[in-house]
Amino acid sequence: MTGKFARSKAGHDRLKVYVIIKEEEAYVYLTDGVYRTVSKPKKKNKKHIQIINKGRDEKIVQKLLNKEPVSDEEIKRAIKIYERSTQHV
Repeated sequence: MTGKFARSKAGHDRLKVYVIIKEEEAYVYLTDGVYRTVSKPKKKNKKHIQIINKGRDEKIVQKLLNKEPVSDEEIKRAIKIYERSTQHV
């Protein structure tokens, strides 16, 4: 699941798109690169998110798998590209 896009289903951030940067048994850690940075991700219950299976940034996935640092700029760019691609569908 790490590196995939996810949409919040509950809370004040409902419908917001994030990138999953870490996963635990019942929780995931989400970042948007703006308000929720890589250094301070949002902890959210798995049942309160919807995984977006058709979208992920391979560069970010590879960095996370290799335990390399991912920048907030890379996260913001990936989310922006994803959101642009879904507007045209």
